[in-house]
Amino acid sequence: MDYFLTEDQQEIKEIARQVAEERIKPVRAKYDETNEFPWEIVEVFKQTDLFAVLVPEEYDGISGKVVDLAIVTEELSRVCGGISLALGATGLGSYPILISGNEEQKQKYLPLIANGEKLAAFALTEANAGSDAGGIETTATKDGDYYVLNGTKQWITNGGEADIYSVFALTDKTKGARGASCFIVEKGTEGFSFGKKEDKMGIRGSATRELIFDNCRIPKENLIGREGMGFMIAMKTFDKSRPMVGSQAVGIAQGAYEEAARYSKERHQFGKSVSSFQGVQFMLADMATQIEAARALVMQTARMIDAGSKKYSKESAMCKVFASDMAMKVTTDAVQILGGYGYMKEYPVEKMMRDAKITQIYEGTNQIQRNIIASNLLKEFR
Repeated sequence: MDYFLTEDQQEIKEIARQVAEERIKPVRAKYDETNEFPWEIVEVFKQTDLFAVLVPEEYDGISGKVVDLAIVTEELSRVCGGISLALGATGLGSYPILISGNEEQKQKYLPLIANGEKLAAFALTEANAGSDAGGIETTATKDGDYYVLNGTKQWITNGGEADIYSVFALTDKTKGARGASCFIVEKGTEGFSFGKKEDKMGIRGSATRELIFDNCRIPKENLIGREGMGFMIAMKTFDKSRPMVGSQAVGIAQGAYEEAARYSKERHQFGKSVSSFQGVQFMLADMATQIEAARALVMQTARMIDAGSKKYSKESAMCKVFASDMAMKVTTDAVQILGGYGYMKEYPVEKMMRDAKITQIYEGTNQIQRNIIASNLLKEFR
């Protein structure tokens, strides 16, 4: 389908595709195998101004639009959903500053993100606060001109590699979720350290670590918004970032579909190509249709957000749940079309299937997304 991209958007798309094909594809298997962080590719993102897509022009970026990030994320994820997260998770970590930061905070941190000098990360999840985001236990106690953070964050994408962290902690434990606040914490701050790097099923080219705060003192100027605004900032961030997860899922699925379609033309059984069998044709037709439907939903929602719509929580959740469920199905079907070869690491579709799974889990499980969708739908009938 034609999404009527502007000349600038088409250029961004072409740059991202070139980076994915020429720089990421040759090394994706290596990073999947070694579980290392792809700093060489981060440098490429920096040189090609892809980080600048995350940030508006007034803070030395080139965009800041959700549509543009969706375009880049899909193109990168089409080749490797894990490596793409070095950029995607930086966008997630920067959103609290973009959404609720003051001008001084924006001027200090956003240009560093735009030029790729520093990566960012978003730190909400804890051992006992996953889907129940309001159940966080990390605390931030006011002490003069500082806040003192204590607690542990779990499964933080870009953890240990990023320099700028948007961290959520309780400033008033008696208020539950309404007592949460959001802070900017810089890597290297005394009392801030990292736990083990997780050994994951998929997205292994992305770093996932614990964050540990042990009497970590941060300046009061690092509070984003006001005390008690943390949960609202987190939810606004997710509403804006979930289309990115949708575009990641679309990209992974697109890559798997292309591999399966090519293979079906090349593989011969019973004296003819596998693609000539109606059963395979139907699978490919369904895969392509499902991908296009998910892409249309993601792009329309992203445009709705960029246009200044005040309410898009329902649509963002729909993007995430529909695209990620689709990606899991499409990658599973791609493995099936390749048969025994699809199950082997020599071919990329088994990796794509593993990478697709996380899109159903992070930034709110798909069960939580359905709760959000239903809640918003039912409000319309009051």
